Amino acid sequence: MRSLNGKTLFITGASRGIGKAIALRAARDGANVVIAAKTVESHPKLPGTIYTAAEEIEAVGGKALPLVVDVRDEANLADAAAQAAEAFGGIDIVVNNASAINLTATPETAMKRYDLMMSVNVRGTFATTQACLPYLKKSANPHILTLSPPPSLDPKWFGGHVAYTISKMGMSLCVLGWAEEFKNVGIAANALWPRTVIDTAALAMLGGAIKPSHCRTPDIVADAAQAILTRPSRDCTGNFFIDDEVLAAEGVSDLSSYAVVPGGTLLPDLFID
Repeated sequence: MRSLNGKTLFITGASRGIGKAIALRAARDGANVVIAAKTVESHPKLPGTIYTAAEEIEAVGGKALPLVVDVRDEANLADAAAQAAEAFGGIDIVVNNASAINLTATPETAMKRYDLMMSVNVRGTFATTQACLPYLKKSANPHILTLSPPPSLDPKWFGGHVAYTISKMGMSLCVLGWAEEFKNVGIAANALWPRTVIDTAALAMLGGAIKPSHCRTPDIVADAAQAILTRPSRDCTGNFFIDDEVLAAEGVSDLSSYAVVPGGTLLPDLFID
């Protein structure tokens, strides 16, 4: 079985949710994980910090480096990337997971929320990759994986929340560009998006509009990420992967274990027909 043993992953927003799930999956392979996130104190509605995530990573066999990182701050990112490379001898994989969400129509979108989504989602993804790029170029099998949807110009995905959709599509366009830009140096750039809504703490921040019983767990995204990140980088780039399609290609057909409620009705995620 392909493994991430000994690889170093720089994961933004890895203190909880999908980012932490990807970190834990890699840790079970024996990977080194840089937890690049802002949370140092637990929030009542958003439990978990970079330190509790580090404890969980090391408990399952990985090595963890918790770093306080704001992806909006390029100097902070450059310093974090340097610390990661010094601690683990390099960076093999960047996972652009950090993201801000605000599903509001134009009149209800405060400009500070607009700016937050653009600065975290698009700018943060670009800045994180830029900061880690010198180290990726030295890796034997370098990957950039961004948690963003397949690019789309379908108006139905824009009309209800223009700002959020633009920010997520911006992340995907980064992937499109990087796959072309880095193909000659062998750095893979791919995107990954879930088929269904995923049950994370962030889901509760949407006001209970979606019940966890209609969701899958973050583990399905984590297993799909592991499958992508262990593929040869020169042969696997420029893809906009959907989690269950990745697992199907790996021979996994029974996805029932990923449902929060086995047999429950699953809701498609945003940007999925």
